[in-house]
Order: sequence, then structure tokens, then C-alpha cells
Amino acid sequence: MKAIMVVGTTSHAGKSLLTAAICRILSRRGWRVAPFKGQNMALNAYVTASGGEIGYAQAVQAWAAGVVPWVEMNPILLKPQGDMTSQVIIKGKAIGKVSAADYYEQYFELGWRSIEESLQHLSTEFDLLICEGAGSPAEINLKHRDLTNMRVAKHLNASTLLVVDIDRGGAFAHVVGTLELLEPEERALIRGVVINKFRGQRSLLEPGIKWLEERTGIPVLGVIPYLETIFPAEDSLDLFERKSHKSSADLHISVIRLPRISNFTDFDPLESESTVMVKYLSPKQELGHPDAVILPGTKTSIADLLLLQRTGMAEAIQNYAAAGGTVLGICGGFQILGQMIADPEGIEGQAGRFQGLGLLPIKTVITGQKIARQRQVTSNHPQMGLPVTGFEIHQGRSRIETQGIDSQSYYPLFDDPNLGLVDSCQSVWGTYLHGIFDNGPWRRAWLNRLRQQRGLKSLPTGVANYRDQRENLLDSLATEIEQHLDLTPLLS
Repeated sequence: MKAIMVVGTTSHAGKSLLTAAICRILSRRGWRVAPFKGQNMALNAYVTASGGEIGYAQAVQAWAAGVVPWVEMNPILLKPQGDMTSQVIIKGKAIGKVSAADYYEQYFELGWRSIEESLQHLSTEFDLLICEGAGSPAEINLKHRDLTNMRVAKHLNASTLLVVDIDRGGAFAHVVGTLELLEPEERALIRGVVINKFRGQRSLLEPGIKWLEERTGIPVLGVIPYLETIFPAEDSLDLFERKSHKSSADLHISVIRLPRISNFTDFDPLESESTVMVKYLSPKQELGHPDAVILPGTKTSIADLLLLQRTGMAEAIQNYAAAGGTVLGICGGFQILGQMIADPEGIEGQAGRFQGLGLLPIKTVITGQKIARQRQVTSNHPQMGLPVTGFEIHQGRSRIETQGIDSQSYYPLFDDPNLGLVDSCQSVWGTYLHGIFDNGPWRRAWLNRLRQQRGLKSLPTGVANYRDQRENLLDSLATEIEQHLDLTPLLS
């Protein structure tokens, strides 16, 4: 089948964004396209309609292509657990845990088979695949076990783009070095170079472009300017580069940057609010006095809970809540806010029972069976009757603990009481629902409560859901990038 491959000289070169932009560009031209990434290592995940997990970036790329996300678009997802092991997800289902050293021996053949099967399935439904690589295709110590880059490109005989991040410096060396380390049949697939994240005058870059094209014999098909936009990221490296410029923001919200933070894409809708400044705070930093504190999802709730306790951040959050501050926990963060987390089988790595922050009356037990499903519910708080959609991904089972606690002081967030709780003061919130802030009216109602505490005027709640903003963002990205990228040589 026809395919375009996007590989990068390094991680974080902009492969995911460029893949999404190409999906939208070609979809607007009338192609029926689909994204594909054979193997992804990420803690930002999405649950498809069939209940399968894929990388969140591939879901965004599917939306960019105007199609529904399928598990075949990302047949292998590795979710790091922080102890040199990862959970292995094949075609949307968790099938085991493995160390990096043992992955090749245990899962390489199964992984490649699932990639071939997924490509075959996609080929029956789509005209063109836009495939994304991972990291660099020239890691010579790892090439024998690389399921994501040139092995896929060769299998598909895909016209391949090599993307380089010029903002980091050394771009020409990165391109030349990567090409030198590719095998001749791999290099022959590279049909163009894309220089990404360029700041400055294009005319000053022209001599370098001319030299590069003469040196490599490969044309530079695009020079993409540095784009100041919040785009769903694959890994937490992106959080270290995000800088807010909202000096006049009314509300300041701190998200605790847990070591194993997952699904921090939950907070992109908050960052899209012009009146909100989101700050990602290390557990070692001072909490300060934000308008709200959020404990995000985490792949290993117990390990991150223990870190919060060691650094003093747990006590700081407890004191902040006792003083009337607003705290919200999502998924693993919800579990951490409870009375206790137990992992009798050591599924997360450390067996035992561990005392939580004690801000919500729940006890959680980590089990071997993962819950992964989309949800449509109705809210009880902060406003009754709002329709809310999202998805669950968790292995913990939480139950409300009434012994010794006034359970009447806590209320279900939604018509499904298992999805979350809020206290009677609406100060401590917890939910298993990822994507909660994607729901525009619910997000605004929650923010308005914070604004009322500050004596600020409420914002309108009759706003569209974030998916509409995401559609506009994808259109804007595609329009901008299309001006600077020549796809003709790849499609001819």
C-alpha cells in the first residue's frame, strides 16, 4: 500500500506534530489516510471505542485524518513503570510486564507479527498510511530490535521524511550523521529532509540548505517555523519546555509533576483557557498558594505516593486542603488522595499496604485486570445534569470506606458513583475519568467555583467541548505547515 514515513534525527524532533499535520493536509485534499506507529513508548494513552489502549498521539493523528482511532494504528504500546520495566500492550490489551533487557527475546517476534497484521488490516480500509518513527532510526546498538523506524519503512517501501530540530543546534551534523549510519537500502528510502522549529530569516539558512542538498543528494522539502502552540505530547520531556506567557491570568493552577505522570494531556484544555495559567510543579518544589492543586494520573500510584511523602509534598497538600484550598485527583491522583492503596501481588512493583493522603474516603486495591473503556455520564457537581464524556484506564479498584468517616460529607461526582467523589465544601475532588476537562461546560463550571472564591466574575459555561478547539488547532497547524512543506515528491 502507499505510505509516507516520518522519522527524526532525535527524539522530540517534531515527528508526531508533522505526522498529524500531514494527515490533515492530505485528508483535506481528498485522500482517505490513517496514521500508524508500530511501537510507542508513552504514558499518554487513549482508549478506543473497542476498549483498547493506544498512544494518545496516534488518537490525535487519527482525528487529524478525520477518522476514528483504531488499535491497529498503534499495535504496540509500552508504558514504563519506572523500575526498568514496562507494561506491554499489544493491539490494545495489556499482556504482561517486561524489562528492557528481556523485551527483545520475549516480544520481538510477537510484536512484528502484530505490526504486519495491523498494516494488512489498515491497507484494506485506507488509501495512504502516514507512519511515524520513534527516537532515531540510526541507533546502531538498537537497530536489530527496532520495530518502529526503517524496518516498517522497508516493509512498506515508504517514501520517508527525515525531520531535524534546528532549535537544538547541530542540525546539519544530525542529518548527515543519521544518513551515514543508515544501511544503503534504508537511505534510499529517504526522499526529503524537513528542518523543524526554525527561528529567524530563511535567507540566512539558504547556504546551509544548499550545502546539505549537495552533500547528501537529498532535497530539503520543508523548513517549518517554530510554532508557539500546545500540541498533545507523547512524553513528559515536553513539560520541561512548556512556558506560560499569561502574565494577566486570573487563576493559577499547579499540577504536581509526578515522576511517572501519565495522561497529562488531560490538562491541555485548561492551558487553552486564556484566564488560566497552568504550572507543572516538581514534588521537591514549594507548593505555594495556587488557586487549585491537581494530582494527575500516574502509572505507579504507590511509588509516586511514597515520593510525595518523602519530599514533604504530601504534607503540604494536606495542609493546603485543610486551609480550604481546592485539590483535584485524576485516576492515580484520585487513588493517592484516598485513605489507603494496597498492592497485595506487587503488580506495580512494591507489594504492601500504604497510607494515602486521607483527603477522600476511599480505599484502593491494585488488581491484575485493567479497566479500559470510554464513558458517557451525567454530572452531579459542580453543576447538575451536564453530559460528560471521557475514558478510564486503571488497574486499581476503589471503594468508599465509611468506617470512622462521615460518608454523608462526600457525594458522587457523576451518576455512576464509582467514577468520583467530591466533599461537601467542593474543595476536594477525585475522579477516574480522563478527559474530564475536555468537556467545556463542566470545565467552566469547575473554574467558576475557583473564580467565585477570588471574587471574580463567572465565565460563560455555554462553550464548546475541547474537541472543537482541537479541530481548529489541527486546521491551523496544517494550514501553516502546508505553506512550508512540499509533499509532491512523496506522492508522485
